[in-house]
Amino acid sequence: MINRRSFFTTTACLGAAMALGKPVAARKKRIKLGISTYSYWHFRTAKVPIETVMDKTAELGVEGVDILHRQMDIPEKEPLTAAHRPYLQKLKRHAFTSGVDLISLSIHQDFVDPSAEYRQSQIEHTLKCIEIAYELGVPCIRLNSGRWNTIASFDDLMKARGEEPILPGHTEDDGFKWCVDCIEKCLPKAAECGVILALENHWGLTRTPEGLLRVLNSISSPWLGGLMDTGNFLEDPYDKLKQIAPKTVFVQAKTYPGGGEWYTLDLDYKRIVKILADVNYTGYVALEMEGKENPDTAVPKSVALLREAFGS
Repeated sequence: MINRRSFFTTTACLGAAMALGKPVAARKKRIKLGISTYSYWHFRTAKVPIETVMDKTAELGVEGVDILHRQMDIPEKEPLTAAHRPYLQKLKRHAFTSGVDLISLSIHQDFVDPSAEYRQSQIEHTLKCIEIAYELGVPCIRLNSGRWNTIASFDDLMKARGEEPILPGHTEDDGFKWCVDCIEKCLPKAAECGVILALENHWGLTRTPEGLLRVLNSISSPWLGGLMDTGNFLEDPYDKLKQIAPKTVFVQAKTYPGGGEWYTLDLDYKRIVKILADVNYTGYVALEMEGKENPDTAVPKSVALLREAFGS
């Protein structure tokens, strides 16, 4: 315990060191780990409650939880009502009493559609999700660009390695304009609520680094950044991750114990750590375990892998 005497002694020594010109070692910023609730629920079974993932996260000594919006116990598509808010407050309290931070809300929306009416519905959905994040004290939401939906089934899209034809009668430029316009309409609410929009290198327009950067470089706002998903560049990932690293404000780190649900990548996390260190990234890294192994064994193994790589 520091008492009055030891406090002043320490302070005096520090002052003397500074006066003598001795360098005082700066504390190195430590990347913190999180766990995405998606790690415990891959859409194929009954939902795993968010509170359960919070408890498991706390048991593993991991600092943060990235909430998958679709996994929450409120309707995904309906407007947020007064009846839904007690659930949000319950989650917020559970996180606090469990000693974990709520670090991101991963949502599903789609800004790539020729219908202005549909795009407006997606803007309104995103604004609702910003409000949910604000209620929870979550500082960041995951955005998708959206995709053409010319391949209806996600399973079929994965078989096509994420590539799909452009909607007939339209161009790629159309898609980017729609996406940029929609994001711009969401940014005032994001700024008002203090919630960063993190655009992921996901399927659709942002499946390539060029696509992601085209959107991010089209909009100048401190409330928009990139979300690096380490597992969404299926070929030659490291050079592509390096391209998007300078814009990255949040990281989701994929692992595939037991083989991936759709594909498996053998990711070199030491290499990814260096890519992030080279741009001085010091934010959160949230585990997204996407393997077929039981998450009760796969998640702890994945956390150990990330801790070893990141020194967290």
